[in-house]
Amino acid sequence: MTTPVIDFHIHPLVYDQFYVDTALNWIKEMHSNKDWDQFYNDFSDPEHLCKFLQSNGIDYGVVMAEISPLVTGVCSNEYVLQYCQDQKMLIPFASINPNLTVNTGSELNLLIEKGFKGVKLYPTYQHCYPNDRRLYPLYSKAQDLQVPVMVHTGTSIFKGAKLKYGDPLYLDEVAVDFPDLSIILVHGGRGFWYERAFVLTRLHENVYMEIAGLPPQKLLVYFPELERISDKILFGTDWPGITDPAANIKVIKNLPLNNDTIQNILGGNALKLLKLCKVKVRDNRNLN
Repeated sequence: MTTPVIDFHIHPLVYDQFYVDTALNWIKEMHSNKDWDQFYNDFSDPEHLCKFLQSNGIDYGVVMAEISPLVTGVCSNEYVLQYCQDQKMLIPFASINPNLTVNTGSELNLLIEKGFKGVKLYPTYQHCYPNDRRLYPLYSKAQDLQVPVMVHTGTSIFKGAKLKYGDPLYLDEVAVDFPDLSIILVHGGRGFWYERAFVLTRLHENVYMEIAGLPPQKLLVYFPELERISDKILFGTDWPGITDPAANIKVIKNLPLNNDTIQNILGGNALKLLKLCKVKVRDNRNLN
């Protein structure tokens, strides 16, 4: 069976509110060749997103909530859960902001009971270090429930983001304290910290690295020894932050990597991490 392609990083186009104009304007600039009103209305329908992903050779997509009112805005957990409801190829991930939640562990437990498959943290947007002790109950509960935690690492172009919180090194402590917790370094330490993200991923059995937002043709520039952690890399697009997911997939398929590594990156590693089974994969892709 062909390994499914899994996009581990999708944002809904519709947010409850964009608090800073730069985030929404950036998305509009990325899709400036579209009729914005039509584009916005189309992707407010999850079936339209599913058809778009399928047309780009993607079999599953992780759709993330975001509660970052200081920087980008709010896409509520309730909206994401409803958006993914009845869409088998969409996998909902929750968002928890430790500045707005008293007991992060109890909150995560409730969200997982509702149907979320993991959680995403946004330290640079939520202005807290990922080893903040307020997050330890969340990490403990995620470890107990065996659900992955995504953590934004690296830089950001958005006004109000504080980059010091994006250093992946702070997650070394978390990986040590929670050795059975699956931790995903989102954006692979983009900008300042590629090497740190790589070293942490190689060092810790429970740490993975996700490559959304990175130009795929530069992966081997950023990570020359990428194949040493071929079982720890996760593909993601950061849609709608890119316009052509199929092009990114094609570039990865054409990198000078062995076939097992490519299959692992595009979906094999995510398949295991998300515990997906009995998946159906279309055989009519035309992405080579």
